[in-house]
Amino acid sequence: MNKKTYYITTPIYYPSGKLHIGHSYTTVAADAMARYKRLQGYEVMFLTGTDEHGQKIQRIAAENNVTPKQYVDKIVDGIKSLWRLMDITYDKFIRTTDEEHIQAVQKIFKALYDKGDIYKSEYEGWYCTPCESFWTETQLVDGKCPDCGRAVEKTREESYFFKLSKYQDALIKLLEENPEFIQPTSRRNEMLNNFLRPGLEDLCVSRTSFNWGVPVTFDNKHVVYVWIDALSNYITALGYLSEKDENYRKFWPADVHLVGKEIVRFHTIIWPAMLMALDIPLPKQVFGHGWLVLEGGKMSKSKGNVVDPVVLVEKYGLDAIRYFLLREVPFGADGVFSNEALINRINSDLANDLGNLVSRTSAMIIKYFGGVLPEAREAGDFDNDLISVVSQAKAKTEELLDKLQFSTALTEIWKVVSRTNKYIDETMPWALAKDEAKKPRLAQVLYNLAESIRVVSILIQPFMPQTPAKIWSQLAIPQNQRDWSSAGTWGLYAPHAPVSQGEIIFPRIDIAKELEALAATSAPAASETSKDEGKKAAKQENAKAEAKAPEAKEAPEGIQLIGIEDFGKLDLRVVKVLTCERVEKSDKLLKLKVQLGNEERQVVSGIAQYYTPEEMVGKTLILVANLKPAKLRGIESQGMILAASDKESGKLVLVTVEAEIPTGTKVS
Repeated sequence: MNKKTYYITTPIYYPSGKLHIGHSYTTVAADAMARYKRLQGYEVMFLTGTDEHGQKIQRIAAENNVTPKQYVDKIVDGIKSLWRLMDITYDKFIRTTDEEHIQAVQKIFKALYDKGDIYKSEYEGWYCTPCESFWTETQLVDGKCPDCGRAVEKTREESYFFKLSKYQDALIKLLEENPEFIQPTSRRNEMLNNFLRPGLEDLCVSRTSFNWGVPVTFDNKHVVYVWIDALSNYITALGYLSEKDENYRKFWPADVHLVGKEIVRFHTIIWPAMLMALDIPLPKQVFGHGWLVLEGGKMSKSKGNVVDPVVLVEKYGLDAIRYFLLREVPFGADGVFSNEALINRINSDLANDLGNLVSRTSAMIIKYFGGVLPEAREAGDFDNDLISVVSQAKAKTEELLDKLQFSTALTEIWKVVSRTNKYIDETMPWALAKDEAKKPRLAQVLYNLAESIRVVSILIQPFMPQTPAKIWSQLAIPQNQRDWSSAGTWGLYAPHAPVSQGEIIFPRIDIAKELEALAATSAPAASETSKDEGKKAAKQENAKAEAKAPEAKEAPEGIQLIGIEDFGKLDLRVVKVLTCERVEKSDKLLKLKVQLGNEERQVVSGIAQYYTPEEMVGKTLILVANLKPAKLRGIESQGMILAASDKESGKLVLVTVEAEIPTGTKVS
């Protein structure tokens, strides 16, 4: 039986300048999918590359006193360097200046001509050089290119045309009968309603006004224009029409072309029509994802608003950037990039949730069992619910990844992370450790934590290629417990070496200081949330709380009534404990650092007799946020956490939040 194959492509990038984070978005998504399929056992072909011909390249090269090939060679080196930095595991990088590609394109052009689907005529109309697009008078917006808004040129030249209109009905039938061919559905509807049903015109596929392109073999005045040249890369990269076409026979048709929404038209109308004319099977799917934009519009070098992925990776690490790109925005929709959103994701999801879970678990295994869990273990409450959530994660993740729903797949994985963190609060291993008779139960709790982390470490591999190895090292997870298939089986964790307390996987970032530092550097930064707007929103919330309500006529015994206006003066906020330590020379005080929305606060609380520093970390509490700062033992406390106490029994219990909710959320 032949091995399962999977073929995924990105667009081939036009080497007109430095790639920005938006370009990385497409390629990181394709890389995650390629990694996932390899983990499943598929033989994968992941294609990317560069589209290097055209009038724009020729002009820029001339302005720089170099040949077009010299100009693109330098830029291609930079693109490949970026993909190495982003750990992109492509299987082939095609350049349209590759001799094998040029020869195949010439054969494709001649085959279409011999079939009668290409004919010579004359083109007259408006042309946008940066976009390499022809436009009619009615398509222009204020006399400029409708895509980029730049000036267009009146062009008249002899050209060859592809009979695109001939395939209009076949394309409509394709999209109507195969709704999965274009995803998301909104892109399919756009192609049908805006382009196909109104009618297609034949397509200009050669130029004579420049010579930087693939020469037409039977008419050397012409070079093959971008559509047949660039789009053909998906099959020429596999050896189509060459003596070495085994990859074409193995991998075509492609499983999915990943493209930005701005080029869906070319990949779902022009490309399928070309393939129909060549009697070649069509790709199984074209997925047109949205843009990762800055406030104010799409990233563009000409606008000066691009974000450099090199800067971000160097500052925050590769996995943090890959995680943000794939988690922040549902794949298919547009999303907004900002430094603030990035740092919040790193702090909340990676540092607080995953990193803290790994750190706490390894620390407790080392502290209570010297790094190796005993065989004697004892099941108890909350185990079954945790096991159920963890055991279902692999199947749910696979279902979503097969639909290219990267963000939702990560959400499912993080449900395991959140449930595991909650399990710590439920089982309270620090309390179990105080009773020698409960050591078997403690061992089971810590085993369940380690096993849950093992599953998470496997499932995040497509998204975050560097983090799993760090987790495996800390928890001593051997090779035979890391296979993708093993993520669906509970109970495989068995450390082959003592657990070790490694480095912090995701250090927390001081968001205020970091945003200030970014603003002071040349690193591009997106618009951040205005602090004034935040204060305004807080005032509005407080105003709502201060609205008067009818007073109760009688209060329960021991309770002094206040008006709603008095209650409205309290600003109660959800916070999460980041760190906790004892205050020196005090038996009662703990010093906590808590996350409150985008800021961190220090709080001193007299709860040391009831809670250890270790069990406080990760708890979600309620803070009186607008209490004037006070000093306890010389340490400033910026608020007060809420607790309930019983004087008769001497018991004190913190007020916690049951479900996951963002820190900074107002309690009302």
